Amino acid sequence: MFYIHCPYCQEYREEEEFHPRGEAHLMRPKDPDNATDEEWGDYLFFRKNPRGVHHEMWVHSVGCRKFFNITRNTVTYEILETYRMGEQPSITAETEKVRKEQGVQTADGGWQTIGAQPESKALNEETSS
Repeated sequence: MFYIHCPYCQEYREEEEFHPRGEAHLMRPKDPDNATDEEWGDYLFFRKNPRGVHHEMWVHSVGCRKFFNITRNTVTYEILETYRMGEQPSITAETEKVRKEQGVQTADGGWQTIGAQPESKALNEETSS
């Protein structure tokens, strides 16, 4: 189960309270009245589907009911950060690559229990009863 940080409520809540709403930071055509069918089609239907760092829009549907953005790694399902609508992400695919090369762990905006590792090896070892 994921615990997601809502940037408006300032709390970590269970993932069942949230719903994904698609790719974040999509730009409408600048001149909608004169946009071609191809421009509208690209805006409405075509989305990035990257392997790795991706920015998504989510809604806290059971809590404050506000929309916000999440930076998430689509390979590991790790939530790297959450931030309010209108703000820009501090982590991108380029900065994530640099952070990994420097050995920096990123879990600024959310944490998860799936595949979590204990703090010490002793906690992971089975004890004989």
